[in-house]
Amino acid sequence: MAYLSALIVPIIITTVISVGLLEKKNVYNLFCEGAKDGIKITIGMFPTLIGIFLAIGMLRTSGALDYIVKIFSFLTKFEIPGEILPLALIKPISGSAAMALATDLMTKFGTDSKIGMISACIMGASETTFYVIAIYMNEIKAKKSRNVIIPAILADIASIVTAILILK
Repeated sequence: MAYLSALIVPIIITTVISVGLLEKKNVYNLFCEGAKDGIKITIGMFPTLIGIFLAIGMLRTSGALDYIVKIFSFLTKFEIPGEILPLALIKPISGSAAMALATDLMTKFGTDSKIGMISACIMGASETTFYVIAIYMNEIKAKKSRNVIIPAILADIASIVTAILILK
């Protein structure tokens, strides 16, 4: 059973190639066309990614994130650990920054601590909302993102609150 996970990807690749050959498709040309499309999409997303990473870097290095955390510090009155606030605020913006914060929290407090478990829950239950919305909205050339942003933020808030309430 331990080796099944190592076999999944080769099995999927073999299955896809076999089905393509059975349907008399030129699998290699289809693969190349898909790769070309993937490169075009990546190049189209690149300016958005640079903007997001630049904004995140500015938030972290300027101290603005610390200031934003202070604004939301009133939430600690509701038994929300103050150490969780930076993670809860950065997760919708950047997965890599959130991973760094979660790793720091788990290293400092332990993975089995209340803070460590809440961190893990937030990492698993919430999304990098603004990153995903920016990429998708850019890709489909949509102009009105508010109809997507509000429900996405509410879903993030619900996942964070649920993580805190369950692990309280």
